[in-house]
Amino acid sequence: MKKLIYIIILISAATFSSCEEFLTADLKGDYSSENYYTSKESAVMAVTGVYNSMYNNTLWIFGDVASDDAVKGGNAGDQADIIAINDFSASADNGVLITYWQASYETIARANNAIANISTMTFDETLRKRLVGEAKFIRAYSYFNLLNIFGKVPLKLEPQITTSAIHVGLSEVSAIYIQIEKDLTDAIAALPSSYATEAGRATKGAAYGLLAKVNLYQKKYLECLSAIQSLEDLKKYDLVKNYADLFVSGAEDSVEIVFGLRFINNTEVSLGNNLNVWFAPAIEGGYSFNAPTQSYVDIFTEKTIGGNDDPRLDVSIGRDGKPWFNNRTFSSSWSEATGYLVKKYNENQIVGIAKNQSTVPSHFIRYADIVLMKAEALNEKGGTNAIINAATELNRIRNRVNLASTTALTQNSMRIAIQNERRKELGFEFHRFFDLMRWGKTTAEEALGVDFKWKEPRFYFPLPQSELDTNQALK
Repeated sequence: MKKLIYIIILISAATFSSCEEFLTADLKGDYSSENYYTSKESAVMAVTGVYNSMYNNTLWIFGDVASDDAVKGGNAGDQADIIAINDFSASADNGVLITYWQASYETIARANNAIANISTMTFDETLRKRLVGEAKFIRAYSYFNLLNIFGKVPLKLEPQITTSAIHVGLSEVSAIYIQIEKDLTDAIAALPSSYATEAGRATKGAAYGLLAKVNLYQKKYLECLSAIQSLEDLKKYDLVKNYADLFVSGAEDSVEIVFGLRFINNTEVSLGNNLNVWFAPAIEGGYSFNAPTQSYVDIFTEKTIGGNDDPRLDVSIGRDGKPWFNNRTFSSSWSEATGYLVKKYNENQIVGIAKNQSTVPSHFIRYADIVLMKAEALNEKGGTNAIINAATELNRIRNRVNLASTTALTQNSMRIAIQNERRKELGFEFHRFFDLMRWGKTTAEEALGVDFKWKEPRFYFPLPQSELDTNQALK
């Protein structure tokens, strides 16, 4: 495997206390910002620490469980807070909301520390700017997810060392988008298109890809297409021939991966992809969460040109009578909730306590996502040949899995075709709920059913009580 980003434990400033004594007391420990950021090596480690904080990945609860693709799964009585996300009844004291919020702001706090301190250091300028660009990319990614879950959130851009930096009021969604775009523009200017020995760090292509998504979510279709064109001009990305090859150990090096998380091939259980244990069946030491719905299975009605099932279905989920891992045949009895389990992120030959050692990567942005965004933006902006151009991109995704080219002939039929293709192609990669929200009230209510109540401008989960209690600017 290529050199990975190793997990470094760093000391970071606490962000949830408003105690005056805390703010004025000397930092207890080996390092402070004044004596830590003293060398090129310490700057690199600081940014590695920003990546490290991203590994507490619970985005699946929002992207999948809150959508029509999955329910909580697991045992019926487990994880009541996830049930509340599932049925849109979560209150401010919901543990899932609190955990995601705190993990996201820990990432942002580390990024802010790195940006502020590395920007004033004097070592090699290219490396210094690159490290700041990496931190800005991760900050942008964190805020993008936060605003899509919560809407207005505190926009914190400085180290948490003063009262005014800790207690920050809510910013409008539009203002957060402006900052995200600025961070990504800065990152694009500073980041390389690839790394010779540090694969896994954010690249120029990753920043272009996230910027394209940010613009698409705001319905800025021309800007989305411009970012995608810049990404494609790098000539670094393509679709792999075999869809299944994307979800195995080693797939992080695929030309289709624009950005994601890598995991160390190590016997330490804490360093693996823990989605492997969350999603796997109990027979393999897993918890059977994030259970796919019948609604998801039913979207796969179309056969390939050869008359077979769309291969993405059995790559994405386990279903009764179909091959699983370890020469097993999947049994619907393994999933009490729906009879199905997520297959992506599971790893062959790993059972029992070692489930947390999985090295299957988590993909945040794949080139297939970029291609589908391009198709959508082309279709939505309209104009001459819009349908033809959108169909060209859509067919790249369909033809890869041996499906016939689309028959959509109007803007609306093309829109539906693209939406259905996104659901099949990106299933259980944590996009679906956010897609439904950006597609609007009619699409969301049709997909999510009677339990879901649209709230203008769109549904957001409540701000965590822990933030309401400690952030004096929200009182």
